[in-house]
Amino acid sequence: MGMCSFDGRSGLTLMPLLMKVWRGREGSVENREHSTFIEELAAWGESFEAKQPQEVLVAAIERYVPKIVLACSFGAEDVVLLDMVHRIDPSVPLFYLDTEFLFPETYATRDRVIERYGLQPQQVMQVKSLLTPEQQAAQHGEALWARQPDQCCDLRKVEPLTRVLKGFDAWITGIRRDQSPARASARLIEWDQKFQLVKVNPLAKWTWEDVWTYIRVYEVPYNELHDRNYPSIGCTYCTSPVMPGEDSRAGRWKNFTKTECGLHKAS
Repeated sequence: MGMCSFDGRSGLTLMPLLMKVWRGREGSVENREHSTFIEELAAWGESFEAKQPQEVLVAAIERYVPKIVLACSFGAEDVVLLDMVHRIDPSVPLFYLDTEFLFPETYATRDRVIERYGLQPQQVMQVKSLLTPEQQAAQHGEALWARQPDQCCDLRKVEPLTRVLKGFDAWITGIRRDQSPARASARLIEWDQKFQLVKVNPLAKWTWEDVWTYIRVYEVPYNELHDRNYPSIGCTYCTSPVMPGEDSRAGRWKNFTKTECGLHKAS
C-alpha cells in the first residue's frame, strides 16, 4: 500500500506557501481587493449551476493545478470524486484525515482505491493528529470523544486539516446541499473563510441517489459499511448505523447535538 505520512510528529511538514492571491505589498490582504476576488469567485461558481460535476472539476483543476487537492474520507461521495478526478487528471493528489480511530472497512477501501487507480505514494497523504491516541488520553483523559467530542475533533481533524491545507490554493470536497441544513447553502465553488483557500464542491447539487447511480454505472469501489446502514462514516466511536426514516447524518455523534466535525462551516 503506497502513501506518504503527514502527522507532524516526526517533523515531516509541507513547505509553507505564501498565499499568492491578493497579498498586499506588506503581506496583508487588502480588503477591497479581497472583496472583489470573493465576488468574482462567487460569480464563477454560479456559472456552473446548470453544469455537471465533471465540468466543475475540469475548470477548477485547470485553474489551480498543481495546488489543488482532494479531501477523501473514502465515503461514497469522495470515491465518486476520486473516480472523476482520476479521469480528468490522474496526477491530482488526495489526503485523508487518519484519526487513528477509523473503521477497518475504511482502511480497506483506501487500499482498494489505491490499487484500482494506481495511485502513487506521493499522491496519497495520510494526515494525522500531532498527538497519538495514547498522548491524547494522557493529556486530556480517556475517551475524550465521549465527553468533549468537539475537542476530540479539533485535535484529530481540524488541526491536521489546517496544517495540510496550507500547502494548497484549493481543495475539493464531497459535501452536498441535502446532507444537512449546515450544508444547504454550499456553493459549487466558494471561498473557505475558515481555512483561507478556494473550496470546490462539485457534488453540491447532487442527491444521494445521484451518487449511487454513478458508483453503480462506473463500478467505483466503495466502503462496505454503506451496505450496513452507514450512510455517513467517521470514527468508530462516534458513528453508528442509521435507522429507516432517520437523517443520513443521524448516526454521527449519536447522543450529542453535534452534527459537524468542524471541517465544513458556512462561508
